[in-house]
Amino acid sequence: EFLTDHREPVKNSCQAGADPLESRLKDFREKAGWSQGELARRLGVSRQTVNAVETDKYHPSLPLALRMAKLFGCQVPDIFIDHWEAEGE
Repeated sequence: EFLTDHREPVKNSCQAGADPLESRLKDFREKAGWSQGELARRLGVSRQTVNAVETDKYHPSLPLALRMAKLFGCQVPDIFIDHWEAEGE
């Protein structure tokens, strides 16, 4: 799902069915000792965006995911675990 300007969840075609992407953002944030508000400030986003990413209600844009990884000194796949598997393989 992604958020519109009205903050209403809207289904994203990439997210139909079971969600294969798992966010570990909360683990990284808590290890750093930051509140959601502090992480949001450091990333330049709202606290609501951080909460939505942590609860798997919103997948961040690629630039935001890269910013998160840079902030925590890791790679994007360390924060977002992709459980997707191609059909027929």
